[in-house]
Amino acid sequence: MTANHVITVCIALGLAIGLDANAQTLYKLIDKNGKVTYVEKPPKDFDGKVIRLDIDPNANTATLPKPAASAPAAAAGRADPATPDRLKVARDRAEAARKAYDNALNNPGEGDVTRVGNMGGGTRPVFSEAYAKRLADLEQAAKEAEDDLKRAERG
Repeated sequence: MTANHVITVCIALGLAIGLDANAQTLYKLIDKNGKVTYVEKPPKDFDGKVIRLDIDPNANTATLPKPAASAPAAAAGRADPATPDRLKVARDRAEAARKAYDNALNNPGEGDVTRVGNMGGGTRPVFSEAYAKRLADLEQAAKEAEDDLKRAERG
């Protein structure tokens, strides 16, 4: 093997390792008892529901607005109520709060929800105390952000 071949093989291996490390697909497994588990590879012969989740790593990024340097209110750490920046910040905050609540509600973690009832006769979800509190806190934060947005829109 020549030196060029060795270099080519090393580069190919490095790319393969790098691509594997950035895997962007997860699988949500829901067994017959309603237990939810997340894995990187789907299991063979799983007796339950398997949901493929394609993850967008750029979906959970935020761009913070630059503070206004000229207004005296900016020096005090608060934007002028009439500025478009304040309205944009309020909109972004309200949207982020709604997304956080919806994400927590639609994607409970392991141990957040248990199923109670007869499997053949129907079951109902029961939230853990910690999960219920987290949902309530996120819902409250979304309500406060919506209220702030309404105040910013009125000026």
